[in-house]
Amino acid sequence: MSYVDGLGLKLTWDALLEQFSADRKLGKKVLFNLVSTYSHPQRYYHNLGHIQLMMSTLDRMKSLATDFPAIYLATWFHDVIYDPTASDNEEKSAEYAGEVLPKLNIPASTIAATQTLILRTKHHEATADDLDTQILLDADWAILGEEPSEYQFYSQAIRREFVIFSEADYRQGRTQFLEGILQRDRLYFTPLMFAEKEAIARRNLEQEIKTLSE
Repeated sequence: MSYVDGLGLKLTWDALLEQFSADRKLGKKVLFNLVSTYSHPQRYYHNLGHIQLMMSTLDRMKSLATDFPAIYLATWFHDVIYDPTASDNEEKSAEYAGEVLPKLNIPASTIAATQTLILRTKHHEATADDLDTQILLDADWAILGEEPSEYQFYSQAIRREFVIFSEADYRQGRTQFLEGILQRDRLYFTPLMFAEKEAIARRNLEQEIKTLSE
């Protein structure tokens, strides 16, 4: 996604914080830090474009959510700490959220729910009765079911983020990751996303695996 609606993201952020009577000046500072982090030049995919695609996907499933503010906050914070070579990004992102959100007058229950949701993005698994996690994870993987040209842009961006790895190591690791995803019974949990994107996503993943083997 090349175009990012910064104003739209800000207005949605402000509207959320108003629900909790958060200090507007402090809320603006937190948003500035988030935007700065996601705008780092080495974030070719895990950037504001990713956040925006997730937000637009979430909006379509808002009526299904139990705790939409937590899902929204988890979206903003789930990749705030991102190091392609690390294995604890989710844990650190959840910890960061736990440090920041109390200052915005966010209830402890919402913070706990937000942190749990962030941690669920590590393995992308959700129980049948955990609809909020299903919604977040489907939004996180929305890119997999985009049109092939958009998916190709995504796969190239991921490669640039993993530039530290040799071509051979990357192809092997990426192929293993994609094949693991394809072994799942379904990529998307919610009926809406499954109906719209499941088949497209599987074709995209299969095509990338084929490209990686060439």
